[in-house]
Amino acid sequence: MASRADTDEARAPEGRAPAARAEGAPTARAGTEEAHITAARTGRALTSSALHAAATGAGTFPAVLREALSRRGLSLERVSERLKARGITISRATLSSWQRGRSQPERARSLRAVEVLEEILELPAGTLRSLLGPRRPRGRTAPPGTEGAALQILGEDSVVEKALGARFRHFNQETGSLTVHDIVRVGESGTLSGISTTTVLRAGRAGADRAVFVLSFDDEAAEPVDIRVTCGRLAEATYLKRLNSLVLEIHFGRALAKLDTTVVSYAVEVSPSRTPATHYERWSRTNLHAYLQQVFFHPGALPVDCHRYVREKVGAPPRAQRRVPLGAAHDVHVLTSRCKPGVHGVAWGYGAGTAGTGGRPG
Repeated sequence: MASRADTDEARAPEGRAPAARAEGAPTARAGTEEAHITAARTGRALTSSALHAAATGAGTFPAVLREALSRRGLSLERVSERLKARGITISRATLSSWQRGRSQPERARSLRAVEVLEEILELPAGTLRSLLGPRRPRGRTAPPGTEGAALQILGEDSVVEKALGARFRHFNQETGSLTVHDIVRVGESGTLSGISTTTVLRAGRAGADRAVFVLSFDDEAAEPVDIRVTCGRLAEATYLKRLNSLVLEIHFGRALAKLDTTVVSYAVEVSPSRTPATHYERWSRTNLHAYLQQVFFHPGALPVDCHRYVREKVGAPPRAQRRVPLGAAHDVHVLTSRCKPGVHGVAWGYGAGTAGTGGRPG
């Protein structure tokens, strides 16, 4: 199994880069049979309302807000007064639009109001914020070529596009990756055991506060069993079994000013699969300052050959192949400076008779 990751997102076997959709609800929901939710050990677990929304699609920001207002018995006028007492001016009309779904909080002041609303309505921190999506498009919100660049690398009707649905079009348009570091671990049986990624992101506009990542797995037997976010806060973790893809939405913990940078780090442990992994790929739609790939092998499953390669797009023949040596830590690494758009991978072999699969973050 191999893994690919997008410069802005990351994915494991057979996946593409994820995107955020306007409504903010998790993508491609097909019920609990298809969407398996994993709460990560992040210090702040996913709220029950967010998990329910991810699994069933029933929870949205307007619905949860209306329910909380009803439960507390507070009028919109009273809520507006309490917000004003905290130094935040949000009109009754605006609150009404939020609960009806006609508009959503987007500006920094509005997002701060949502955090205070959670306190006023006695909701766990992050309950409402976790249900918000990226800014809704107004006119030409996406930079020229944003969607086209992804389609050029991924092709039409890709796994990532299916996993993200409407979110794909505006996927992570508010941020761009500067550097990415992927660590892939291969177990004693030669199958993928885990992937961890650290990404430095830069905001293209003020207010960016989250990013979405998709990891896809080639082997149907390989599924995420644990997710840990060490930089950022996990708001969504949805496994789409029919696509063998994991969608992660990670919040930065603050709204970024334009050109601000932030670091996102996460790790995914994978259940044992049937077929040995033989490659890992990451796709990028933009230039990266640097991309570092590392693959660590179990001492009992060392490859006989490793090489790096580049593809112009997913599915294209590999080019620029070059052997890479196995290090003292039973690892191989590839460091690419000024990493150009395309698919960047590492492949390895165990000798004659070994058939394998791969993984890709997107």
